[in-house]
Amino acid sequence: MIIGVPKEVKSDEYRVAVTPAGVEQLKRAGHRILIERGAGIGSGLADADYEAYGAELVSAAREVWERSELICKVKEPLAHEIALIRPQQLLFTYFHFAAARELTEGIRDSGAVAIAYETIEDAQGRLPLLAPMSEVAGKMSIQEGAKYLERPMMGRGILLGGIPGVEPANVLVLGGGIVGTAAAKVAAGLGAHVTIMDIDLYRLRYLSDVMPANVDTVYSSAEAIRSHLRTADLVIGAVLIPGARCPMLVRRENLALMQPGAVIVDVGVDQGGCCETTRPTTHSDPTYIVDGVVHYGVANMPGAVGRTSTFGLTNATIAYLLKLANLGYQKACAADRGLAAGVNIAFGKITNKPVAEAFGWPFEPYSAK
Repeated sequence: MIIGVPKEVKSDEYRVAVTPAGVEQLKRAGHRILIERGAGIGSGLADADYEAYGAELVSAAREVWERSELICKVKEPLAHEIALIRPQQLLFTYFHFAAARELTEGIRDSGAVAIAYETIEDAQGRLPLLAPMSEVAGKMSIQEGAKYLERPMMGRGILLGGIPGVEPANVLVLGGGIVGTAAAKVAAGLGAHVTIMDIDLYRLRYLSDVMPANVDTVYSSAEAIRSHLRTADLVIGAVLIPGARCPMLVRRENLALMQPGAVIVDVGVDQGGCCETTRPTTHSDPTYIVDGVVHYGVANMPGAVGRTSTFGLTNATIAYLLKLANLGYQKACAADRGLAAGVNIAFGKITNKPVAEAFGWPFEPYSAK
């Protein structure tokens, strides 16, 4: 199979979908790999590294799209890339369709098959291709939140961990999954007082057992969220419903409860975010202020640490990419129901229920043959 890896074009996106080591594995399996020149530079991977392992370097993105049977990316195609997609072409990347109508319409109308990293499941029902980037985003949420709590960044002027004699910051984490757990660990390690909220009591019990003493667990309800927003210096939105839009947990009117200069980092912004006032931003222009509260809404946070993220992502994706290339997507999905769960759109049909429900469109379950 001919596999194409174009250079990412989203603002400040420094990841690349396949490492040179991944190219070596694909070549050994008998596949051809087209890499757009410069695709790995943001991750510290030179064109020569790819050539050494057997990739064919291509100068123009258009040629990668035109020649490839399978396109492997990191982020969703932008409008000018959607125009290059061919019917029946296989696309393998993060899509987050439920929060992006134009993207969903574009892929649907292209006639391609879209397999989304974020909805692929393993045998235990976990999300193995979302997990590594969730870990990165969770840890980064505290790095960024701590920075934007600084007064020159329009924050409250609070040091996250405090100092002897001065209280640390209060960090509220909404969601106890991979993002929330990673965020809580980093915040607690810096000395902040952390509260994690979730509606899964079993998860809360687990977190209560493994987290340090400066982390509290609280069952999530509208009342509990409002109560903790009053004292929160930093709020981390870490909520996920696979394939669906994030539930709205922080309403516009709730911002009036917060201290001026408090910070919200909504990690789920690429799925719509859990705060009503969240909107996507970029690394070059990451924040804005609503009702005195600093909002950070960068939709590709892991892209800023391209090298770490690229290696972490390829470690997780390469086995699935090999399966798709070796068997073809239909046989691969027939053999792996978890991989089949990643098929969100196929030949103009919406095959992921949460995506169809997000736009009120017909849902047609994918059936691997």
